[in-house]
Amino acid sequence: MIKDYFKLAIRNIRKRKLRSWLTLIGIFVSVAVIFILISLSLGLQGAIEEQFRQLGTDKFFIQPKGMAGAPGSGGAVSFSVADVNVVEKVQGVKSVSYMVAGNAKVEFDNQVRYFMVAGIDSEGLDLYMESGTMSILEGKSIDDSSLGKVIIGWDYKFNKVYDKPVEAGDKLILNGKEFKVKGIIDRIGNPQDDKNIIMTIEDFKLLFNSGDRVDYIIVQIEQGEDIKEVAQKVEDKLKKFREVDDKNIDFTISTPEELLQSFGTILVVITAFLISVAGISLLVGAIGIANTMYTSVLERTKEIGVMKAIGAKNSDILFIFVIESGMIGMVGGILGVLIGIFVVKIVEFIAINQIGTTLLRAALPSYLILGCIFFAFIIGALSGFFPARQASKTNTVDALRYE
Repeated sequence: MIKDYFKLAIRNIRKRKLRSWLTLIGIFVSVAVIFILISLSLGLQGAIEEQFRQLGTDKFFIQPKGMAGAPGSGGAVSFSVADVNVVEKVQGVKSVSYMVAGNAKVEFDNQVRYFMVAGIDSEGLDLYMESGTMSILEGKSIDDSSLGKVIIGWDYKFNKVYDKPVEAGDKLILNGKEFKVKGIIDRIGNPQDDKNIIMTIEDFKLLFNSGDRVDYIIVQIEQGEDIKEVAQKVEDKLKKFREVDDKNIDFTISTPEELLQSFGTILVVITAFLISVAGISLLVGAIGIANTMYTSVLERTKEIGVMKAIGAKNSDILFIFVIESGMIGMVGGILGVLIGIFVVKIVEFIAINQIGTTLLRAALPSYLILGCIFFAFIIGALSGFFPARQASKTNTVDALRYE
């Protein structure tokens, strides 16, 4: 019997092709938007989680509270090398790396650009590179003997930062001072990170006159230690050294778990908001289906009377119209998913090849595809329920006499 309901529904949709296609527009547009948003959201979340897995669970990060945005962007509060020395002496800490950052005028091949430059203490460079999942693609890394030399991000050679690609061995002029490119960092996938310029902290002090200022501290714990316990010990020691308490604490300590949780919360809120906006389009589509089904009921009043006269029950009529509206929704859902897949693949291609980031990628799990199609079927069926109920309650005699 159910099979017959579906056959009738498909036949009736085919008879009213133009109207059915017009009705589908509201559904497939809204389903496509919802699919695109969820797919990109899942892809971004997966990319971030992958980076955190590569980072490991044995590192945490300390940053002054007064610093707004990225390290080096300035703020009322700053660290010094003395703070780093305090952190290094905490029990459970294996190694510490620190950095200071500033914006520099960068000249190459008679072209001028402005980028952020990081100064890293040579002893902690390996930890810094590891925490940023960085590795040398070409040339060599810098060390304490690399005065006047820098390593640069992937974009400088491969993403047309300048008209001419920057190679290992080339020279850059930073704030009027010449530096030799000793190595090129492999692609990270973040446009900002892929434009890194890293030098020794000694060179940075000379270039920016930064003194003992420190913008960011990376801490690696001993194997077997609990990261939360060590982070708490570091916080207590720093509070005592900086003479602050819980009320006026001027720095933040972030573990990978906390960073990932914060990112996940923000992503969920943004995605929920965008989906709620897409829900307006879905509502319009549902109203369109309901309107189409009401019109269909009026057009087929005599047909309904004939079906009832030969023994069709009210429930049979109800099922026929509900399934028909559900089929309209499902077809809209299938089209929406296909369009969504096409769009997210284009977005992924543009993100990788034009923007230079691998964070914005498409996630196409089967549960998302099938879920969107099933969701569209349910929306369609619900939209057609009241017209279907009206059809099922049609009086047989009146229906047969209807012109």
